Parts: sequence; structure tokens; C-alpha cells
Amino acid sequence: MSEAANKSRPQFSNIHITQLAHYRLPLAGLVSILHRISGFLMFLLLPFVLYLLERSLTSESTYEYMRGFASHWFVKLIILALSWAYLHHFSAGIRHLFMDMHMGLSKEGSRHSAASVLVISLFLTLLVALKLFGVF
Repeated sequence: MSEAANKSRPQFSNIHITQLAHYRLPLAGLVSILHRISGFLMFLLLPFVLYLLERSLTSESTYEYMRGFASHWFVKLIILALSWAYLHHFSAGIRHLFMDMHMGLSKEGSRHSAASVLVISLFLTLLVALKLFGVF
């Protein structure tokens, strides 16, 4: 019998949650997980956004109060997190639309589109952060 026939084949199985720290996720998998996290984050922060909107539309004095409230650094971080979630979710959604049209389904194309989603969403989030914290 040949040596190749005697060689045992590797066993592939699903990984457990405790093994995630040691597992090297491909870029497309990372974008997929971040897409889910950003959707959850937008859902979680929706009451906060609706509260800000409702309070700011009540009267001029509450609008000025909400402007002052939104100027605190912690609230700005929450707004920045929401901005990242929206921008990443939007970019990843466009990527999925292209994949639905059977574009970029190869391994290299998938890696390229995943990297594009990360770069675009982080760049746009950086612009929002610069505007939010008063750089320009």
C-alpha cells in the first residue's frame, strides 16, 4: 500500500466559542461578524436616537438643552459608535448586493470587497469623528 493512502485525513469540525481567540478568521468572515454587530448596535441605540429626536422637536429650549447634552464627550462617543455602525452596515450591505448579483464571489474578489468595506467604513467614520470633535 502506498504511503499516501495510509496518511490520515484532517478532521474539520465547527469551532466552539472558547476557541475563537485562537482561530484566524478570514477577512470576509470578520466583515460578516462586524455586519451583524453593527446591525445589533443600531438596533440597540435606536431608542437613544429616537429620544434625542423627540426631545429636540418639543420646543426651542429643549432643542438647546439637547444640543448641550450632545456636546458631552461620552454622548459624542455614542454618536460616533452609531455612525460607525450605520456606515459599516451600509457598506457591507452594498457588498452583499453585489454578491447577490454574482459579482466578487471568488476568494480573491471576496477578500478585496471585504477589505474595501473595512477601509471605506473606517475612513468615513474618521471623517465623522473629526467633524464631531470639532477638527473642521
